[in-house]
Amino acid sequence: MSSTILLAFALMLVLEGLMPFIAPAAWRETFRRLIQFSDGQLRFVGLTSMLIGLILLMLFS
Repeated sequence: MSSTILLAFALMLVLEGLMPFIAPAAWRETFRRLIQFSDGQLRFVGLTSMLIGLILLMLFS
């Protein structure tokens, strides 16, 4: 179980590192826009990404 969690964490780090490596200017602009969001908007983005992740986990496992 713990090795699976570590593998998932490693994969997350690889995927998160792709955008700043491939397109650093677009990555920077995305974060510039996110800074302007209100707390409610950021929570909605976080909730949406968690729900999409859970749905994908249920579909592919």
